[in-house]
Amino acid sequence: MFFRLSSWELALIILAVIGTATFAGFVLGRYLREHSEKLREPFGVLQAALLGVVGLILAFGLALAVGRYEDRRAATVTEANAIGTTYLRAQLIAEPARSKSLDLLRRYTTLAIRISHETPNSPAMRRTTAAQGVLQRRLWRLAGQAVAPAPLASAPRLYVESLNPTIDDQSARLASLNNRVPGPVLALEMIGAAVALALLALHISILGRGLIAMMAAAALMTLLLLVTFDLDRPTRGLITVPDAPLVSVRASMVPPPAATGPSP
Repeated sequence: MFFRLSSWELALIILAVIGTATFAGFVLGRYLREHSEKLREPFGVLQAALLGVVGLILAFGLALAVGRYEDRRAATVTEANAIGTTYLRAQLIAEPARSKSLDLLRRYTTLAIRISHETPNSPAMRRTTAAQGVLQRRLWRLAGQAVAPAPLASAPRLYVESLNPTIDDQSARLASLNNRVPGPVLALEMIGAAVALALLALHISILGRGLIAMMAAAALMTLLLLVTFDLDRPTRGLITVPDAPLVSVRASMVPPPAATGPSP
């Protein structure tokens, strides 16, 4: 549910929920201030306990989001290294498979970079991955043509050994982009934070002081939720998975190949 929203929509929803809960708690606290002697202690204990529980939930959700973000970065680096190795080894196979494979790998890397800027499971990403699948089949067919004339030669076999992980690493990267924090966990974080801040505002309002501290707590909670949600949006928002490794590999393909393959 949250993943389909734009960054602005998500920020507005979090601000609305947190702001409404805080304001409601503050208003209710002013209404109950005349009973402050009776309500001060129980609400104080309840608010402190709930803040502790919400802190644990936020930490758990943030840890999940950070872990998935690091997995996506690692998957991008792994795929970039695999493509780079395949490109280097493709320079050593015989023509005409050599030139055709090098050209297909350049196009394949360009599509891999494009995925870094497309929303997972969107029609655009599905079209890009389908185009990558076509290139994978063409590369594998060319690899078979390179191996067939010389099945015991080292260069074609090494090329095949690097092409296979390249295909696998693309699948692993796509899986990491689609591996998100479960929606119920994010919903629980937001609801728990709203209830905790409502009780905090209620307690502060009953005491008749601490308005600045309450606003600071609400702002901090909102930022924590925004960071957690943003980390789980790998191609959107302020925190995205960098495509620098893939861009670097694609740039290395611009100069002429460093090695020359055997004659046909």
